Amino acid sequence: MNILITSASKRLARHLAAELNAEHDVRLTDREDAPGAQSFTLCDLNHDEATNELVRGIDVVVHFGELDSSLSVSGQLDDAMRCTYNLLWAASEEKIPRLIYLNSLSVMGRHDESYAVTERWKPAPTTETSVLGYHLGEFVCREFARENKIDVISLRLGELVWDHGEASSSALYPEDAVQAVQKALIAEVSDGYAGSSSNWNVFHIQSAVPNARFLTAAAEQGLGYQPSPR
Repeated sequence: MNILITSASKRLARHLAAELNAEHDVRLTDREDAPGAQSFTLCDLNHDEATNELVRGIDVVVHFGELDSSLSVSGQLDDAMRCTYNLLWAASEEKIPRLIYLNSLSVMGRHDESYAVTERWKPAPTTETSVLGYHLGEFVCREFARENKIDVISLRLGELVWDHGEASSSALYPEDAVQAVQKALIAEVSDGYAGSSSNWNVFHIQSAVPNARFLTAAAEQGLGYQPSPR
């Protein structure tokens, strides 16, 4: 399978690429001014032929919703909305069958922490730019999927814990993040497990930590995801 991963300078993107490369042909991309840009394909995801060329021949796009905090607020939101839109437009034109949007459980952050929140709950993002970016990017993805232009799976990831130290109630260990993406690459989700249409599905992804705040039953049923016990 040919896989394109955006935001290649992110630690999780590099980790994903290393894990997926054993079984797939993985291509990494990032904006032209990204750190380490010389080691991957450069594309600013504009509405032009370069973005079409980037996705041409790809089977699945893995797109990061995480924003570059070094940019201005307007620049970050531009990435979240316009660049995501351009990527989806090019992917739909090139007949790419699936895009996996790597979102964050922070978009549910305003719900009371004592509640066990599922995908059926409406997003409740805070006003932080990074959180709004995830939310707005997911909104763009959802509209493309509902127009039947492309199949989109949004994985709302928990708080990444790289050292397996003390974990929050929404913790996600890297191996579980990789597992969720691996499952989403091939999952048959035509019944729309957590979304309102067959082309749009949302799953909460976190590890099985004590007092886990977000339920992963939909991902376990729809993707075959099995969070690692801790």
